[in-house]
Amino acid sequence: MSTPFYVSPQQAMADRAEYARKGIARGRSVVVLTYTDGILFVAENTSRALHKVSEIYDKIAFAAVGRYNEFENLRIGGVRYADLRGYSYDRADVTARGLANVYAQTLGTIFSSVGEKPYEVELIVAEVGRTGEDDQIYRLTPDGSVVDEKNSVVVGGNADSIGNYLGQRHRAGLNLAEALKVAVDALARDPNGGSPRTLTPEQLEVAVLDRQRPQQRKFKRILGGQLSRLLSGDQSAADDAADEPKAAGAGTADADTGTDTTGGTTGEESAGE
Repeated sequence: MSTPFYVSPQQAMADRAEYARKGIARGRSVVVLTYTDGILFVAENTSRALHKVSEIYDKIAFAAVGRYNEFENLRIGGVRYADLRGYSYDRADVTARGLANVYAQTLGTIFSSVGEKPYEVELIVAEVGRTGEDDQIYRLTPDGSVVDEKNSVVVGGNADSIGNYLGQRHRAGLNLAEALKVAVDALARDPNGGSPRTLTPEQLEVAVLDRQRPQQRKFKRILGGQLSRLLSGDQSAADDAADEPKAAGAGTADADTGTDTTGGTTGEESAGE
């Protein structure tokens, strides 16, 4: 009888982590950073139907890179968790920290399982607070680790290069137009030191958690003319209610009024990326 091939637990975990890391590195990056009135999400994404950034609950949003089918399952699970908890207890009991813990347990269980491959995803869960000091941003890795981030975070692709740039350029007190410029400039950088690319509105997916919105739900996508004006530095576009887009998709809530067209209470049920 031949001797079974042996791999140490440490080597097996290292191999699984490397496998997941390579899968994530092939995706284009997502940048999340704070600004004066909330939290800004910017992703390089040409699709208008498959989202990398989505709403989870009143003040909570979700961003991800990696395999779409895997992080979309996680997003839908997060919406269901938040909806059930808010309905069973109180809407205030739904927090980014609680959601991050649920995701951490799920990812950690999958990562440790011998019978299935690890998820090739990296997640960000963010919650806007009443003040900037109350904002929460959590980054989750494929092994279920949770990192409490401050001010800015980037996942996917050239995360190290983009993160270094953000660390140098991001500062407290940026308005929305200024924060968007910093994020787009970071995404456009060439990690090899070449000339930066020019990213157009059609190549970007932009959303905010805006603490100044009068609605209970703070998530808002920025599209079309509003995005173009913000990219040109027009801060007045941030307050342009006429351009404020509505969330789209089955089971989607109206992003302007905070009412759900299907009778639910949370989350965008549109396709994610």
